[in-house]
Amino acid sequence: MNTPAPSIGDWYKDLQSNTVFEVVAWDSGAQTLELQHIDGEVSEVDLDTWRVMLVISVEAPEDWRSPYELDNDLFGDPDLPFHPEDWSGPLNGIEPEYMRGVEEV
Repeated sequence: MNTPAPSIGDWYKDLQSNTVFEVVAWDSGAQTLELQHIDGEVSEVDLDTWRVMLVISVEAPEDWRSPYELDNDLFGDPDLPFHPEDWSGPLNGIEPEYMRGVEEV
């Protein structure tokens, strides 16, 4: 079996340990890959180790955001427009209507 070439952002399954992980970084100087496992654990393997691993490419799991502690409620519905409740103009957040100690003449 040929081990697929690692690609950042792709998901893989290690057939020996039965774990699913994403390749999240590549260090070309040290020749190492950083892996983020589905449970949130981060590990590092060198390129030689990767080549002997029994790894297959897999689709991203449905619950891939759980180790990152991301919840669907944080994002809302992406198809709906976002209108903050107190938004009436872009400068309201940086220029107050009243400045203490400054009087209009």
